[in-house]
Amino acid sequence: MEFNGIGIGISDFKALRVRKNYFVDKTMYIKDIIDNQSGVVLITRPRRFGKTLNMSMLRYYFDCDVKDSKELFERLKIMEQGEKYTSKLGAYPCIYLTMKDLNVSTYEYMLMQLKTAMMEIYFEKRYILEDEIPEGERNTYNRMLSANVNEMELLNSVKILSKLLYNHYGKSVMLFIDEYDVPIQTAYVKQYYDKAIEFLKTFYGTTFKDNPYLEKTVLTGVSRVAKESIFSGANNFKVFTVLDNEFADDFGITSEEMEKVIKDFKVEDEKEEIRKWYDGYRIGNVEGIYNPWSVLNYLTDRVLKPYWVNTSSNDLIKITIKNSMTVKEKIERLLKDEEIEVPINLETIIVGIENNEDNIWGLMLGTGYLKIVEVVDLVAGIYKVKIPNYEIKTLFQDIVRSWFKDKVVGNDLRSILKDLVELKLDEFEKKFRVLVREMFSYMDVGENTAENFYHAFVLGMLVGLKDSYYVNSNRESGFGRYDIMLEPQNKKGNSFIIEFKVADDFENETIEEVIVNAKKQIEEKGYESNLRERGFNNITKMVFAFKGKECKMEVVK
Repeated sequence: MEFNGIGIGISDFKALRVRKNYFVDKTMYIKDIIDNQSGVVLITRPRRFGKTLNMSMLRYYFDCDVKDSKELFERLKIMEQGEKYTSKLGAYPCIYLTMKDLNVSTYEYMLMQLKTAMMEIYFEKRYILEDEIPEGERNTYNRMLSANVNEMELLNSVKILSKLLYNHYGKSVMLFIDEYDVPIQTAYVKQYYDKAIEFLKTFYGTTFKDNPYLEKTVLTGVSRVAKESIFSGANNFKVFTVLDNEFADDFGITSEEMEKVIKDFKVEDEKEEIRKWYDGYRIGNVEGIYNPWSVLNYLTDRVLKPYWVNTSSNDLIKITIKNSMTVKEKIERLLKDEEIEVPINLETIIVGIENNEDNIWGLMLGTGYLKIVEVVDLVAGIYKVKIPNYEIKTLFQDIVRSWFKDKVVGNDLRSILKDLVELKLDEFEKKFRVLVREMFSYMDVGENTAENFYHAFVLGMLVGLKDSYYVNSNRESGFGRYDIMLEPQNKKGNSFIIEFKVADDFENETIEEVIVNAKKQIEEKGYESNLRERGFNNITKMVFAFKGKECKMEVVK
């Protein structure tokens, strides 16, 4: 079938089909929804994974207000599935509510945005006013059309509309809520979480609990917010995350689908590079899922680069990991393409998430920053994870850069590293001392500040030198030491062996004693002979000693 280009940014199924834009046929999602017996279905997937388009597709399939639905789904897979499924075409009144625009700065704006969204839905269904309806509900309806309802009416707005639609058609209502968690995460980042969660808990509870007018509810979001915090009133409620097999191939582009995409767009020569950049996700038991947003943007621009970038959507991730040195150390290993074992809880508890490592890794997995490689201990929730592809690696690198941005007075990390690799060691030490002072103040991480600081510095090296150096590190367990070897990609460049050492307070070490011990250890490692055997000749050996906020650097001759 011929197609008319790619509809970048078009998430309305009808618009995509009418324009004859390229469409990866995901209509078996409709079959999966029909087959699922849960009254309320919540599916979590990373952002830009086709959630909104899929929800729009459900609406156009089931909605009895859509008059051209048969034409929209012509020659798509769902129409080949038999009477059990095609009989559902245009069979129900539907309410489609998107919460994605509720990413606003205040609680008051959140209510205004929700009023506006409900106003638009009520306007679509204004034919209901021709029915005989109680005066109170008629008055509420008219106020809703002018977005002039009070908070109590807003809380009941979906339930009221579902009742009126049920009475009008004599049929139960299908309810679709897209990006349900956007106002929750935004409220936490913007610091009006308590007000927002109190309202949303009542709003969702009123919508789902004891609402006899609903046939089925489908919600999508990025994270699985703990049920007790928001969905405690929902009956027959089932959540499907990236760890579940059901709906696993309904979002993203599978490897099989990608083969057709590559053929349709004649990019066979770039197949491996596309895979390196945008493949690598695993959902349930389905491996090799591509990020659809990035793939479609690449096919439009024909440039391999990060497209999965939305600064506001990264805010919660940045908040959760910026003060956890344990997480930062593991990110360092991930950036070196290692697989690491982490505890994962996908039932996100937003409040205090930055202090709960299980929740941090769960959020990072659910939002698409990580992929599961292996289930280590299902009962304990321990999984082996890695960065899925090069695109996400660049996003991690951007986050690492943000930790250092503006933390050094008059300098930045790039300038410091430039001085290092060019052997301007006096300038390097001067700026490094400023960096230590600023980062100590910024990170405020308690007794282990020195060790934590140089973990952060290693992360900076990994990012700042990635284009010209291989950064090898060998952190030994326990407190006290961290070795780094910087190998230039060009063997004629300057190589570095760096030993970090922290004073042992129990032995009352002086910083001079720390320096002596660090020099001894750097010689014992034998890294220099290893480098020379592999053709590296311009080698600089350095030791860094820390005692409290005191820092000293020496070059080993």
